Amino acid sequence: MPQSLVKNYIHLVFSTKHREPLILPEFEVEIHDYLGGLCNQFDSPVLKVGGYVDHIHILCNLSKNLKMIDLARLVKGNSSKWIKSLGPEFEHFYWQEGYGAFSVTPYDADKVVRYIENQKNHHEGMTFQDEFRRILRKYEVEYDERYVWD
Repeated sequence: MPQSLVKNYIHLVFSTKHREPLILPEFEVEIHDYLGGLCNQFDSPVLKVGGYVDHIHILCNLSKNLKMIDLARLVKGNSSKWIKSLGPEFEHFYWQEGYGAFSVTPYDADKVVRYIENQKNHHEGMTFQDEFRRILRKYEVEYDERYVWD
């Protein structure tokens, strides 16, 4: 086959370092838009970006030319530098070192979009840590609690 045809829906999840509540409401839309723009720039078209004060969810189509680890590194690294430029309150802004990345079937992409859109309501009664553990269980990811958090 002379062509490479790929469509990988990826649900990327990562938090601020130590889950600090640094995604301030007045900057939230701008930060989400910037993250989505980075995904698009790296040929990984974004379907939805959202999250809460201490973490981000991105649903995108991973570029056939990128490894997952490279997309996460590029998005987190570029956005961290940019967020620090937003003002002195972001001087010590960092993302956590790791991330979670989960494949999503095309048939479930709309469900993940709705899940991301509903983050504020979702987190009225659940911490990021509890949410992330639940996602790991759903995708049957083995993990060691000692190494999941910063």
